[in-house]
Amino acid sequence: MTSVISKNIYTNTVTMAELLANGRIYQVPPYQRDYSWHEDNWEYLWNDIIALQTGDEKFHYMGAIVLQACSDNHFMIIDGQQRLTTLSLIAIAVIKRLQELSEQGIDFEQNNERINILRRTYLGDKDPKSLLYSSKLFLNANNDNFYQSYILQLRVPPNEHRLSDTDKLLWNALQYFYNHLKSDKFIDGETLTGFLTEEVARKLLFILINVENELCAYTVFESLNARGVELSSTDLLKNYLFSLVKSQHDLKHIQNQWQQIANIVGTDSFPEFLRYYINSQQRLIGAQRLLKAIKERIKSSLDVLKLLDELETEADIYSALFDASHQRWLTNKQQRSHIRVLGIFNVKQLSSLLLVAYINFNSDNFTRVLNLCETITFRYSVISSLNPNLLEKICNQAAIAIHQGKIQTPAQIFEALESVYINDEQFRLNFAQKILNTARHKKLIRYILFKLEQDAGGNEHDFEDDIATIEHILPEHPDNNWISNFPLDVQDKFIYRLGNYSLLEAYINRQLKNSTYDEKCQYYVNSKYAMTRQIQIEEWTKDTLIRRQDRMAQRALHLWKANY
Repeated sequence: MTSVISKNIYTNTVTMAELLANGRIYQVPPYQRDYSWHEDNWEYLWNDIIALQTGDEKFHYMGAIVLQACSDNHFMIIDGQQRLTTLSLIAIAVIKRLQELSEQGIDFEQNNERINILRRTYLGDKDPKSLLYSSKLFLNANNDNFYQSYILQLRVPPNEHRLSDTDKLLWNALQYFYNHLKSDKFIDGETLTGFLTEEVARKLLFILINVENELCAYTVFESLNARGVELSSTDLLKNYLFSLVKSQHDLKHIQNQWQQIANIVGTDSFPEFLRYYINSQQRLIGAQRLLKAIKERIKSSLDVLKLLDELETEADIYSALFDASHQRWLTNKQQRSHIRVLGIFNVKQLSSLLLVAYINFNSDNFTRVLNLCETITFRYSVISSLNPNLLEKICNQAAIAIHQGKIQTPAQIFEALESVYINDEQFRLNFAQKILNTARHKKLIRYILFKLEQDAGGNEHDFEDDIATIEHILPEHPDNNWISNFPLDVQDKFIYRLGNYSLLEAYINRQLKNSTYDEKCQYYVNSKYAMTRQIQIEEWTKDTLIRRQDRMAQRALHLWKANY
């Protein structure tokens, strides 16, 4: 039954047998990623199929396959090539095993007939001219020649060691399944054939998603955004851009260039990088509109070459924005420190702004921009947890203004971002009530505590390298000694309040564990950390914790302040 999930996108549930029926041809786009499944993948699939023989399950779901129709019987595989290719290898392995039995004189005629039927049904028929077997499945530019010439024809490659890594995977996968089919479970041709036609072809189910064009496919992937999706939006972008390049010389050049850029920013991060690059120059586009924006902007081979040249220039800058150890920051301690902190904040909405600011500002002004971004995002995102979409919109507008030369100083950037700079009173109130769990935000808490420690004692510590531990004054797992001041029903509300944290030497923290507050104070007074020595309160209660966090919030006002 076919369902319409949105305009131009249709879905239904099919078996492998239904996929390959009616002479349908499936093709992997030429520049889609190579075959990449390894033994772990083959083993999981094999075990799932065998479980259908021995268990109670009648079907096994293989996930979604996304196809784009080129004609009534010709489809491009937008997602699913790894699974479909591997299943075809299982079919070929069954045929190879049947051929072996036939050559041994076992049920010669019956097994030859089985081979012919299985080939026509699942793989393709013989070409009447060449007498070579044709295929229902065509792989990408790197894999298809080996698949058609050797795998499909059951020819042994003359030198396995000279195969490319991806062709070796195809060959090894075939051998993996063939070796399993030589077990005692598959003693004759009838059993082998039944295994393929029943367990594999009829009991493996797919969610088939038909899309009318690449834009629909891109929407599907951005919507799914799930683990196990074989094709990423990177591949869709790559397929579109490469399709515009007709010259083989230019094609080879951009293939190398694409790979260099992907090596720098990471293959999976390519669309994100591309989006932030575009957003540094024009009106904000969301992830789901990226391919459409590229199609509107890039329409020729020259456009592709120009785009990749620009991306290659900025890829290293983009990569550096998320890597404090990058060589760009080695000679500038301040910039390296800000990049490290922004990495902990994990606020990528700044990316377009920082990308264009790095290119257009001198080093000193870029340092000021980083400091401003650290302050604004700490107030807006970290402490106040406000809408990231608004932050990205405002940063996009500022980035465009920098790109156009309308903003030339950090002060002008502050003016452009002032609407997302949380005012002092609101920031103080939010800080005074902030809860951060140490299990999820350990580095962030250390960053905050060491900023407060530097303010309290005047000594600068590196929050990542210093050996201090985070001390929970009210312990994470308080015993009965704490119940009078913190009843069981309120403990969870206060354990992870910022006001309950301090810094403490590791060896002292190990000794204290769940000690009473009076016992802890005897050690606090001798700590090397000023903020801990200053904990001189007669008892630790909800009220004293809240008052301490209020004082922290007051100090935070000048520690995280934009001086414009």
